[in-house]
Amino acid sequence: MNKFDSLAQVRCFLLDMDGTFYLGERLLEGALEFIDVLHQRGCEYLFLTNNSSKDSQQYVEKITRLGLPVSRDKILTSGEATAMHVQSQKPGARVYVVGTSALENEFRGRGLLLTDATPDFAVLGFDTTLTYAKLWKLCDLVRAGVPYLATHPDYNCPTETGFMPDIGATLAFVKASTGRGPDLIVGKPNRLFVEKAAERTDVPLSAMCMIGDRLYTDIALGERAGIPTILVLSGETQADEVTSSPYQPSYIFPNIQAVANYLMNMNAAK
Repeated sequence: MNKFDSLAQVRCFLLDMDGTFYLGERLLEGALEFIDVLHQRGCEYLFLTNNSSKDSQQYVEKITRLGLPVSRDKILTSGEATAMHVQSQKPGARVYVVGTSALENEFRGRGLLLTDATPDFAVLGFDTTLTYAKLWKLCDLVRAGVPYLATHPDYNCPTETGFMPDIGATLAFVKASTGRGPDLIVGKPNRLFVEKAAERTDVPLSAMCMIGDRLYTDIALGERAGIPTILVLSGETQADEVTSSPYQPSYIFPNIQAVANYLMNMNAAK
């Protein structure tokens, strides 16, 4: 199957957000045109983010404010995907969640009971409200052998002024104390995230494509899921970094506008 065919069969595009669709507080060039082309092709799209400190509604409000009105079913965070997984493993499970109130609400919304007393699962998210007491309790549970999940693996979260420590730094703290890492990490670049995206959209993995600006998360996610990948050079990755990377995209475009143009040409050819 050639590259043209691999995109011709795509029914749902999985989209990274910051650096791919928008940058800070502005949509990137071609973002709205890309969505228009998908509508013309009868394709679905789903935004994916590793940031589990926020819930889907917060991203709905931002993307809508930037110029694309969207509903919550168009956003999937690593936190929501983790809650989906726990619910599928044990409906009504007792869960100890180290996370923001937004992450806690993702679990409550799926009928899961949040507690620190004999939980069935311990879940670590990107917690910007983290306290020593939370960490201490988590370490006690991890050391006791409670099934331990993390929403995603990122060490740092980019900000307008640099970086802030992300969940990866907290994972390292817990491992240093307990000698144990998580039993499962849900978010990019792990295949389970795409499986939950397929569950959300009712589109099979074989008809999906991942678009993003990071080789080690977005492109690695696509490779692990066995789906085509598109790297855009509008965010973190520079063109000269691709050759040495273990994660090789199926396609490389300068930005989302170029992807839209390519798909439009495919429409014309069809």
